[in-house]
Amino acid sequence: MSHKLQVSKYISIKQLVYSYLRNSLSIDTYKAENKRIKDEKIHLYKGRDNKIIFYTSNVSLGLSKSQNRKAMEVASAIASDISGICGDVFSIQIVPPGLIHFELTDSTLGTWLQSLVEGSGGDEGTRGITKANAQCPLALSKAEGMPNLFAVQYAHARCCSLVLLADREGLIKLRKPVPNNSPAFWSVISPNPLPWLNCDGTLRLNHPDERRLIGELIQVVDNIECPDVKGSVKWEKVAVSLSQAFEKFWCNCRIWGEVKITSPELAQARLGLLMATQSVLRFVLEENLGVFAPLEL
Repeated sequence: MSHKLQVSKYISIKQLVYSYLRNSLSIDTYKAENKRIKDEKIHLYKGRDNKIIFYTSNVSLGLSKSQNRKAMEVASAIASDISGICGDVFSIQIVPPGLIHFELTDSTLGTWLQSLVEGSGGDEGTRGITKANAQCPLALSKAEGMPNLFAVQYAHARCCSLVLLADREGLIKLRKPVPNNSPAFWSVISPNPLPWLNCDGTLRLNHPDERRLIGELIQVVDNIECPDVKGSVKWEKVAVSLSQAFEKFWCNCRIWGEVKITSPELAQARLGLLMATQSVLRFVLEENLGVFAPLEL
């Protein structure tokens, strides 16, 4: 997976699955018979199990009717097409009565998380926030009737302070911010990329609360980028849910102390998860809710 994600232009995992499905449905086998299905929205459903990240498509059920073929046969053909081009991005499985499961590989998750971290180092300025709001960040959420956003603002500020502390203690090395730019727009000099994967290629972040936070990040980015849900998303609820997942992660997944000494790569991967969370929290607060994302409280 080679996508480079920027704060202002996320590439969601859901969009990635869509792209492979559309590519498969554009081949000559389907072109003449299934234009109607291609032109309609391909439905994808994200699984609820955070132990694995997967999406399910039922597109084969509709195609089987128009082609007078068994859904499992159509699903197998589509899966074969996609497997030939997706490399190690997904592990694909066919499930009766003809559903296609796309499970993200650990290498994909690591690359995606790294892209979020790199996105937090983008050079775009914060949009839509006035100087007055920046000077009084907490008043805005209350004035807008969204008092729950204080917890979200706190989570964002906490992410910033923890990452900057890690830089001061030498656990990671950040490129110093350009004068007059927000210190939240950091760039990691080392380790780069962050050590998301173990030597056997498995993701280091396997604690249930790490996985829950990753799952929340993926869902939020999907909500940001996928047009079919943009108009119906309750962004305050989304932001609160993400901040709660962060708090759970921070309570149960240590970075300093024994972890820093005995497993520095795990500590660095967890710091990467903090940076990815800060990046998404900031986008939701400022772009979707019009609320300042404070660097400290």
